[in-house]
Amino acid sequence: MDRALIVGVSIAVGRNGQSFALAMDEMISLVKACDMEPVGRIEQSMECANTATYIGAGKVEETANMVRALEADIVIFDNGLSPIQLRNLTRELDCPVMDRTALILEIFSTRARTREAKLQVEVARLQYMLPRLVGLHDALSRQGGASGAMSNKGAGEKKLELDRRRLEQRLTSMKRELDSIAGERDTQRKKRAESGIPRVALVGYTNAGKSTLMNSFLDEYVDDEEKKVYEEDMLFATLDTTVRRISPSDQNVFLLSDTVGFISNLPHNLVKAFRSTLEEVREADLLIQVIDYSDENYMEHIKVTEETLKELGAEKIPMIYAFNKADLCGEEKVPSVQGDDKIYMSAKSKDGIKALMMLICGKLSKRYQECSFVIPYKRGDIVCYLNDNAVVYRTEYREDGVYMETNVSRIDAARYEQFMVN
Repeated sequence: MDRALIVGVSIAVGRNGQSFALAMDEMISLVKACDMEPVGRIEQSMECANTATYIGAGKVEETANMVRALEADIVIFDNGLSPIQLRNLTRELDCPVMDRTALILEIFSTRARTREAKLQVEVARLQYMLPRLVGLHDALSRQGGASGAMSNKGAGEKKLELDRRRLEQRLTSMKRELDSIAGERDTQRKKRAESGIPRVALVGYTNAGKSTLMNSFLDEYVDDEEKKVYEEDMLFATLDTTVRRISPSDQNVFLLSDTVGFISNLPHNLVKAFRSTLEEVREADLLIQVIDYSDENYMEHIKVTEETLKELGAEKIPMIYAFNKADLCGEEKVPSVQGDDKIYMSAKSKDGIKALMMLICGKLSKRYQECSFVIPYKRGDIVCYLNDNAVVYRTEYREDGVYMETNVSRIDAARYEQFMVN
């Protein structure tokens, strides 16, 4: 396990003391999530960042001494580093250097499981690497005396051009494959939209309990172990968006999607790369923001989530706030419902699951209407469809067909209007 030294800089115009402390604590969690051991941390407050090394010359020397004293294998900056800063720090510290973006990319690359997630992470990684190729071939000459198109380019410059060209070709190829997968996802999404089944998306800060909540719903209303998603108490345990059909016995069905978690200063390339996956959020009829209520910084997490939703264009979608892990906050904060958009609950113990279901159904009720149909016997497919996708109050077999009293989506009501009776 690599030993990591964490460096954080508070810029006077940027973060306040509380947000800086939060960011440094979060960095420790990110380092652990990347299977590295944090062995120390260095902090510095500055009016502005040093253009050459980000931190001051004295801090560079202090960091180098601490690297040797702690036998650190890598130095990780909580801040984003420019290609020049990254190159200079690597030379000065005589040690691999990584910034926050590279760390998150590394975590994502180890967590990605599906082909789409792996491609999305690799695209973001290549976009991050392209401007940082300079300096990777310092051992090779940048000047040469050969004739021809590369007459003034040495081995290092030629290697740099070749590497850049390979990366750009690979990036183009992967983007093309991602576009193909995105097209398939769009087709699936259109089919779900045409079905009229409401879509509900779980969103929130990473490690707030979204996957645990998804599995609790599956336990309560689906009872199929194979449908469960991976859950773990760590940052970014899951990256893949999964959609599951939830079928309460006395309520209308809906599709529930579990999405990738958000985090402060999430690299823009990652948001852009995962945009096709996060379309599930933008096209949802209802969002459930899962919040770790036991975290003292939960209000900051809500702010980050809502800023990310705004960036995705999903800020106007109706939302339920699920304050999860309320059982860890003492007796005065037991699971309970407040109003029609907030619930204090525990997904792990399933306390509040049924109350949350009632909130969801209440929010989605406007999409449904009560209708009675007489379905001809030769249209058994419609009878099966309504049994699967509507709440059927009564079924009666008559001479002219199957009489059904239902609560169906307005889309299905319009679709089967010809069979509707008063």
